[in-house]
Amino acid sequence: MTTTDPRAVVIRYVEAVRDGDVDVIHDSFAEDVTWHYPGDLPISKVWRGRDRVIDEFLGSMGPVLVPGTLEIELVSTLAEDDRVVAEWTSRARTVYGGTYDNRCLGIYTVRDGRITSVVEYADTHHVATTLFPGDGTGRRTDAE
Repeated sequence: MTTTDPRAVVIRYVEAVRDGDVDVIHDSFAEDVTWHYPGDLPISKVWRGRDRVIDEFLGSMGPVLVPGTLEIELVSTLAEDDRVVAEWTSRARTVYGGTYDNRCLGIYTVRDGRITSVVEYADTHHVATTLFPGDGTGRRTDAE
């Protein structure tokens, strides 16, 4: 990690996701990070721990997106103390034949140069219809 400035940490993370830099993605998170994805989707819950966030939450998007089509653009950031609000767009073709095109917002908390928590907001209806179309409702089926 080259910086502990919260805004720089979040920008570095978003750019690493954009560039597919798995080492920087891993290095961006504290071991006990939490990622809250609100809503009523199969991925909606509080994800706990760096490995679960990276492998199970972020990694769950890989199989539904056509390889090489993901485009991420950081729109803006606002920072105050250890909290950073980042807005970005994500676009990709899906394996279901649709186009994922969503504007997202994340509230990041950064301590000691690592992301310790994220709450992400997005158009969950769009997520349901483009990334989970086989579910029928887009609603979660587990009880977590």
